Amino acid sequence: MKRSVRRHSTSKDIMQHRITRAVSLAAVVALALLAGAAGAQAKTDIYFWHAMPGVLGKTVEELVKQFNQSQGDFEVKAVYKGTYPEVLAATKAAYQQKKNPPHIVQISNSDTQSMALSDMIVPIYRLMHQQKIAINWADFIETITADSSKDGRLYSMPFNASTPILYYNKDIFRKAGLSDTPPVTWPAVEAASRKILATGAATCPFSPGSPGYVLVAAFPWHDQPFATNQNGQTGLDTRLLINGDFGLMHVGALARWHKENILAYGGGERSFLKGECAMRLESSAAIETFKKSLTFDWGTGPLPHWGPPYPKGNAYLIGATLWVLRGHEPEEDKGVAQFLKFLIEPAQQRWWASTTGYVPTIKSAVKSLEDDSFYQKNPEQWTAVSQLLNAKHTRNSRGIRLGNFDKVVEAIQFELENIFAGKKTVKEGLDAAVSRGNAILRQYGVSHGAAGNGEI
Repeated sequence: MKRSVRRHSTSKDIMQHRITRAVSLAAVVALALLAGAAGAQAKTDIYFWHAMPGVLGKTVEELVKQFNQSQGDFEVKAVYKGTYPEVLAATKAAYQQKKNPPHIVQISNSDTQSMALSDMIVPIYRLMHQQKIAINWADFIETITADSSKDGRLYSMPFNASTPILYYNKDIFRKAGLSDTPPVTWPAVEAASRKILATGAATCPFSPGSPGYVLVAAFPWHDQPFATNQNGQTGLDTRLLINGDFGLMHVGALARWHKENILAYGGGERSFLKGECAMRLESSAAIETFKKSLTFDWGTGPLPHWGPPYPKGNAYLIGATLWVLRGHEPEEDKGVAQFLKFLIEPAQQRWWASTTGYVPTIKSAVKSLEDDSFYQKNPEQWTAVSQLLNAKHTRNSRGIRLGNFDKVVEAIQFELENIFAGKKTVKEGLDAAVSRGNAILRQYGVSHGAAGNGEI
């Protein structure tokens, strides 16, 4: 019977064992690291293309960072894609060519019609319903959501909302012996301008910003029709109405003031920033920039109004909304819906408004800021909010939704410059602006099937 002989481990065996254990341990660690990396990569990416450069772009990135840190399932990636037109062009190209189109895009309000009629989008109300996310739609400020809504249903999410307001140099006003309070009517703007000139307080009393958009803004603010089909809301066979009695009166006043050196056209923004121009019409979104750059005492007032017999309508909305593109995976749509809901929560709305100067888009955020005396401490930001909260909502002031709207405004601006230069009378210029604008609208209507209607 053979005896079993127990083999004693040699130094070589022990070394081999240790190496094997070390390799096994390293493999376990590597697997753990891979598992952790896989877990980190398990977040679903959501791409958000926007048009906000510089400081505003950093603010967008911070807002996105707040969302990403608030949950562990989704990673929103904010990508700056250039100007509004560049974002729109890039979006169309990516969608049509199926080359990694984004999930969310920031599109100018002036392109609402183009987005509404495209086949690229998922309406916001439908997305939220599909994802079973409850939204208090009644909390939105109606004058902000009206242009991208139909029958109370929201198609794009308001994001950076602002409106034209009057900025004025209090130092120049005091030098001219004027009150610290801003003029709130156009006749008051004229009277203040004449006194500023007469006293030598400034050689630039008033700069209208972009005259084209000043003219556009005047119509809804005075509850006057800008175009047929309820300003393009209900049809594509739309024609401009700016050469009627109101347009002739309003542009006539602007042209007269330009001739009398009351209205300074060209270089007005630079003059205001340097403290040389007393008043300027500009977007309320400029507030934060002015806070950091203006070296004189300044304030804000509402967009001037002509008063009776014209009723008070709705302030013209400037800015952009967020549109959701279709064709993505259900899990990605879920992340998109959660991110958009995050953006309209009161905490984020408060932060966004107080950081950027844009107006909150929900009433509860406005009330929260009021309760904290934010607007008492920052009265310049209350100006735009009050215009939107107290506006009259009618078929003329609901919003202007025209195809190729920027091109239409360019046509109007071109003819206004002819009027200011004395090359055309007010009537000739406005008639020409209508003819140019209508040609653009007609071409847009034909390319999108004008027999249909223009509703979202």
